[in-house]
Amino acid sequence: MTETRKVIILGSGSAGLTAAIYAARAQLRPLVVAGSQRGGQLTLTTDVENFPGFPNGIQGPELMDLLRQQAERFEVAFVDDDATAVDFSRRPFRVTVPDRTLEAEAVIIATGAGTNWLNLPNEQRLIGHGVSSCAPCDAFFFRGKEVAVVGGGDSAMEEALVLTKFATRVTIIHRRDKFRASKIMADRALHHDKVGVRWNSVVEDVLGDDKVTGLRLYDREHRAREEFRVDGLFVAIGHHPNTELFRGQVDLDEQGYVRLHKHTMTSVAGVFAAGDVHDHRYRQAVTAAGWGCMAAMDVERYLEGH
Repeated sequence: MTETRKVIILGSGSAGLTAAIYAARAQLRPLVVAGSQRGGQLTLTTDVENFPGFPNGIQGPELMDLLRQQAERFEVAFVDDDATAVDFSRRPFRVTVPDRTLEAEAVIIATGAGTNWLNLPNEQRLIGHGVSSCAPCDAFFFRGKEVAVVGGGDSAMEEALVLTKFATRVTIIHRRDKFRASKIMADRALHHDKVGVRWNSVVEDVLGDDKVTGLRLYDREHRAREEFRVDGLFVAIGHHPNTELFRGQVDLDEQGYVRLHKHTMTSVAGVFAAGDVHDHRYRQAVTAAGWGCMAAMDVERYLEGH
C-alpha cells in the first residue's frame, strides 16, 4: 500500500514537531514518522527550565506531549514507528515504514542526534536524576554541589567551564594522561580554580538509588578502585547523529551529520533537514524548534515553485 503526501517529516523531537505545526498551518498536510522513541532526547530530560514560555519550568516528556497535541490540533498525521528505508533518488520521494510505503513531494529530516553514553549498569536509570549530557541544559540544578565530567575533548572542557558557574567543584575524569582538547580549551579548564582532573581514570558505575551520590572509579595507573563522591555526572564523550538511514541519499559530513547546502535544504532538492541531525554546535530544544520552523517555511517556498 502506498500513501502520498505533500511533505513527510522524519522525527518527532522539537524540530520535527515544530516543522509539522508550521507545515500544517501552511495547508501542506504533513505526515510525521515519529519513530519508536517519540519525542526525541527531551523525553529523557526531567526539568526543562530554559524553554521559553514556561516560567516555572516543565518536564521534558510533558513538553513533548504538549508539542504533539499542538500538532494534532492542526490535523498533523502520525506514524508511530521507525522508517526502515528512504529513496531520494526518485520523485516523489519514498519513505518505507513497516506496514506501507509513503511518498512525498518534500521531506524534512529531523531525526536528531544521540548521546554517546558510557553504557554503565546504572547510567540510564539515573538520567535526569544526576546523570546528564548537557551542561547548558542542566547546570543550574547543581548550584552549590560537586559534579564530575567524563571526557577529554573540547566538549568536555566546555561542559566543565559551564558547570563552574554553578557547582562548587568540577572534576574532569579522563582515561588518559593528557586531553585531546585544543590547547586553549584545555588551558582554560586546567587553570580554573574550581576544576580538578582525575587522570588515567575510568568510571565503572554510577552510585545512588534515587539520585546520583557518587561514582565507582578505576585508576588505570595504580590499578585501584574507589568510590568517588559527587552529586552529578556529565557525560561528554560526544554525540552521534541519527543518519545511518540517509547514507548515500544526502551529503553527510565526516561525523555523519547532514550537510546543508542552501538554507535548510540538503544536497537533494526537496529534502530538508532541521535540528540536531545537522546542528552539532548548539543542540538545544529551542534552537531545534527554530530550525524546524525554518525548514517548514523553506518547504512551503519550494513546493510553491515546483
